[in-house]
Amino acid sequence: MSQHNIRNLTTLVALRNTEVERLQTEMAEKTNLRDRYQKNLDRLTGLYVNMGASGNLHPALAGNCGDYKQAVMVMADNHRVDLHLHEADMAVSQQALNAAWAKREVLGKVLDKQHKVVQKEQHSKERKQHDELATQAWWRGQK
Repeated sequence: MSQHNIRNLTTLVALRNTEVERLQTEMAEKTNLRDRYQKNLDRLTGLYVNMGASGNLHPALAGNCGDYKQAVMVMADNHRVDLHLHEADMAVSQQALNAAWAKREVLGKVLDKQHKVVQKEQHSKERKQHDELATQAWWRGQK
């Protein structure tokens, strides 16, 4: 295999590396967003859980309190749906990251194998040259 082919493989491995790094960054951003979703959901849940009973309040205040509590619960439910959709998106991104990582690993192994083939060829050429020089020296010594 020529040095040109090895350079091409090296470029491909570098491109795969860049792709893996980009996907890792994307996953980190998505993980941060998921954490923010979860914290917001915890806060919303805390709002309606810690509100307490509205039965002891004036009927108008109790109605307002109940409406507020119901609105926060609906908002929390919507937030849960968004969180689940985001987690599904994260799963797809994780699969893409795993696939990119596997491609990079395969190309890396092919590149390593080609490096070894080239080194073996170079060592073979060097041995052949040394053998030829030794043979020439031996013939000179015989004359």
